[in-house]
Amino acid sequence: MSSTASRARRGLDRGIGWASEVPAAILVTLEIGVLLAGVISRYVFNAPLTWSDELASILFLWLAMLGAVIALRRGEHMRLSTLVNRLAPPRRGWVELAARLVVIAFVLQLLWPAYEHFEMQWDIRTPALEIRDGLRVGAILVVALLMLPIAALQIARHSSGRQIAIGVALFAAVSAAAWFARPMFMHLGNANLLIFFVGAVALCVAAGVPIAFAFGLSTLSYLALTTSTPLTIVVSRMDEGMSSLVLLSVPLFVFLGLLIEMTGVAKAMVDFLASLLGHVRGGLAYVLIGAMYLVSGISGSKAADMAAVAPALFPEMKRRGAQNGRLIALLSSSGAMSETIPPSLVLITIGSVTGVSIAALFTGGLLPALVGALALCVVVWFHNRHEDLSGVVRADRKTILKTFVVALPALALPFVIRTVVVEGVATATEVSTVGIAYTVLVGLFVYRRFDWQRLYPMLIETASLSGAILFIIGCATAMAWALTQSGFSRDLAAFMQGVPGGAAGFMAISVVAFVILGSVLEGIPAIVLFGPLLFPIARAVGIHEVHYAMVVIFAMGLGLFAPPFGVGFYAACAIGRVDPDRAVAHVWPYLGALFVALIVIAAWPWLSIGFL
Repeated sequence: MSSTASRARRGLDRGIGWASEVPAAILVTLEIGVLLAGVISRYVFNAPLTWSDELASILFLWLAMLGAVIALRRGEHMRLSTLVNRLAPPRRGWVELAARLVVIAFVLQLLWPAYEHFEMQWDIRTPALEIRDGLRVGAILVVALLMLPIAALQIARHSSGRQIAIGVALFAAVSAAAWFARPMFMHLGNANLLIFFVGAVALCVAAGVPIAFAFGLSTLSYLALTTSTPLTIVVSRMDEGMSSLVLLSVPLFVFLGLLIEMTGVAKAMVDFLASLLGHVRGGLAYVLIGAMYLVSGISGSKAADMAAVAPALFPEMKRRGAQNGRLIALLSSSGAMSETIPPSLVLITIGSVTGVSIAALFTGGLLPALVGALALCVVVWFHNRHEDLSGVVRADRKTILKTFVVALPALALPFVIRTVVVEGVATATEVSTVGIAYTVLVGLFVYRRFDWQRLYPMLIETASLSGAILFIIGCATAMAWALTQSGFSRDLAAFMQGVPGGAAGFMAISVVAFVILGSVLEGIPAIVLFGPLLFPIARAVGIHEVHYAMVVIFAMGLGLFAPPFGVGFYAACAIGRVDPDRAVAHVWPYLGALFVALIVIAAWPWLSIGFL
């Protein structure tokens, strides 16, 4: 009987695998083809495809959601397991069971709102293709239905029948108690924010619940127990958070990163950089910081920027003995450092919602990022000052020249990408497809390395990694909406306006507030929420708007990549395929250096406005 049940479970698991992986691989391929066709049609033939962005948007939500299913099945959703791993095996088993029950609870809560959202959108048709929007948002409902058996199979695989019975009974009892305590919650006001968005999220994260599911369950529970708001709004916000076409650059840059490694482009690039800096202690770490400075802003997404850089440098850095955790710490902190580098969507958003000159913001963003980069270089020097280079031979000029010639097509890639954006050939979303096409041609005809058998696994890996990242963004967007509706943003603005100390006091409290906000809100939602409220106050106390913008963005970047809540930190862990608990101990020196850089930027306005 047990053997029959085990075979049935394996068969169901394989079936879900095929049902999610094959369509996801096809969707990644279609997205590349649709966006590249749009670029070629518009730029080469001067005949824009009016439907390309619309079709890409429809396919994108399905790709993000199926990727989330694949990530759940493979155990690749971002989670913090430091505390769980320190528990004795019996206790660890109970905590892991509780974490999986949280996943099931979130999916169960999501089902009916997802169905209602599907019904609401069914009669709406897209403007160009006239496709029912319900066919797009149905992805959330279908994927929720797929996640249920995956979570149940994982519980059956890792827990005994007795554990499952006790765990389900306790979980049901806690849920029932929370529901009957609903009248009490409704009278607590904003104290519920601490209960649900601090206490509940922290407890779930500590128990090893995937970050996205911790955000999602806390948001749904907050709305269900403390308000009369229909839960459909959570699905609507998740849809909005994951459907932005700018985020489509995430899976495409993830795939580009994998393609760079497979075609030999990464090896050629790293060989040349190693010939220049390989004899320097921590040389490739400096290269990573410089690469993030150059690449940032191209895609409009920090996750996409990291996905473009990490695969090119991590393999060689690991071969040279770099620790996984330290690599992720450097990658995530370099992402935080580069938030002010133009062309940045956060800069554009600030300009659009506050009236500050976007050109001035673009000019003001370069030096603050450079200060952050130099601060990271100090930490890199300190960590690598005793690196053993006895086995490393300094390359001669002939070797450097030879590796440069070989690497020239590879080194041209970031310049091709940036030129395509600056010249208006492609949008920030489309530019990755140009990079993909360029890399394929270079791999086929220059380096003559293209392993066709690796394409399907690369497409699946792209979908899984992208799904893990985008599902967090979707749930975080829903949580941001709940925070806004609670009146928290208005209360914060009123509090900050009354802070003593004039400009210095207001700047100090702004730094603290936006570091905290950045850890729970993406940069753009936070700016949309608080920019119109706080920038007039900054003007009133005598702070230059561009200077204030740089401080705010840098502070939010610091929070975005700071564990345990920073979404960017977990995105970096997912891109580097490293458990967050292996990186969390290494990230603090880098974040500390960036905090010092932030203080310098806040105290010295010339760094932001000196070239205006």
